[in-house]
Formats: sequence, C-alpha cells, structure tokens
Amino acid sequence: MASAPQAQNLPLFYNDLIPLSSMDHATWKGRAMENLAVMADAHAMPLTVDEFIVAQRVMPIVFSASDEPLPLALFGLNEGVNMSMDENNNLKPDAYLPAYVRRYPFMLIRLQPDREELSLCFDPTSGLIGDFEEGVSLFVDGQPSPETQSTLAFCEQFEIGVQKTISFMTELKDLDLLMDGEITIEQQGISQPFVYRGFKMVDEAKLRELRGDQLRKMMQSGMLPLVHAHLFSLQHMPTLFQRQFEAGKVQMNG
Repeated sequence: MASAPQAQNLPLFYNDLIPLSSMDHATWKGRAMENLAVMADAHAMPLTVDEFIVAQRVMPIVFSASDEPLPLALFGLNEGVNMSMDENNNLKPDAYLPAYVRRYPFMLIRLQPDREELSLCFDPTSGLIGDFEEGVSLFVDGQPSPETQSTLAFCEQFEIGVQKTISFMTELKDLDLLMDGEITIEQQGISQPFVYRGFKMVDEAKLRELRGDQLRKMMQSGMLPLVHAHLFSLQHMPTLFQRQFEAGKVQMNG
C-alpha cells in the first residue's frame, strides 16, 4: 500500500509510473477501463481503514504476514484466484471494489524524498492514458481538467486513508493484538480438512484481556469498531471457500 514506491519495487498492478505534466501531456486524454482484467488474478488487495465497514459486509479482511502488516481484502483463498470477477473480467454485483484499484492508473508519489509534496503520477502501460483522439481531456488551456481535479482529489483522499491505516496498524502492534492466522475448513466427502495460513488476524483472547483504559482509548480513536469489522468479516471465509470449491479452484492438498 506504500504510496512512495521505489522504481524497482512498484506497487501491485503498476508496471511503471511517470508524473502527469501539463507540458508533456497537454493533449492527452483518459478513458475508462472496459473491464477489470488488471485484477483478474489478484486474490488479495490492499484496503484502507476507511473501507472496513463497507468491505466487511461482503468479504474477509485480514492482515499481511509481513514484518509491517497491512490490511488486505480477500477475493480468493489461493494465489491467482479471484472469486469476485465474472468470466468477462467484470466485478460481480455483490462484490466490493477497493479504492486501491479504483484510483488506477493514477497514484500520488513523493518524487523528492526530502520534500513532503506529492505529485500525481500514472502508469503509462495501462492503455488508459495517452494521446487518443477520443476520451476525457486531462488538461484544458494548460490547466487540469475537472476530471483530472476529481482524480487528484480522490487520490488525496486515498492518501489520507493510507495514513490513518498506518496509525491503526501501529496501534495494533503496540497492543500486541496480531497473531498468525489459520482457518481450517472441512468439506463433506473429503477426509482431509483444508487449512489456510499465511496471514495475520486479531487475537480475540488478547482483545478481551485489554485493560479498561486501553479499550477506552481504542473507542475514542475509532479503532475498536475497525477491529470488530475485521473480526466480523472472517465469517465470510467459509463462504468464499465454498464458492472456490464449487468452481474447482481449491488446492486439494489443503
């Protein structure tokens, strides 16, 4: 979810990133994605805390198993499996599309490490931005078009969400509430259960043991409802597995 990536470590879905310029791209236009093929093979996607309440209604929310865990929306339980997409690479009606992909192919990046200013950049390989005859103009009379201004505002809001998410994760770690996640699912007719690991989740036992002042602080910061949203979302794990199983997209060795 890092929004200031190094060139050799581009974020998920991005193949390249260059700054949007009124000089270099004065006549360029943008066009909408015909489908969401860019995320067809993504089984997990970064999520900000601003999205927890909506996302938890339809999908599991877990945390990455890295040294710096971040929230992830799960679209499938196995690599390369996305059960929220139809055969035409469109999002199914009951699915949620994270802001991370809604901003694609744009992203705000700090071009100079010693400065706080963020610049609007885009992925030139996306096929969505270019010197097209048709599309929405990115600039009008040398100034950002209303559509570009709207894109910038969306990306700025996303960055605010990223910072809130970082603070949330810092609090989780400070309270030592994260544990290695594991889910075991038994399927009728199959003797060996399916076991999924490789993610982190909130330890409910430790949550129940928190002191009153710690819980009060979590309530005041808005953290506690987010933790509950994450925990409630885990009820979608068996449903997601069942959809994968019926589609023949589970690994039979568990």
